[in-house]
Amino acid sequence: MFIQGARSVLLRRVTWANHSFGRWLEAAAPRLHRNVLAVALANKLARIAWSVLTRESDYTRTPDARPA
Repeated sequence: MFIQGARSVLLRRVTWANHSFGRWLEAAAPRLHRNVLAVALANKLARIAWSVLTRESDYTRTPDARPA
């Protein structure tokens, strides 16, 4: 499910800037194959979901997110 969600995000490059990980996507896209990028994004989404669930808190966007 995370990979399918990641693929749908990757299809809409125009909206990448709307996400807190948009700068990371822009930096990673030229150097990674699209399938590898989809799995890397899915991993990032899973880690965010895990963090939100274990901390029992809301997701807070980090505007200063560094590109990996």
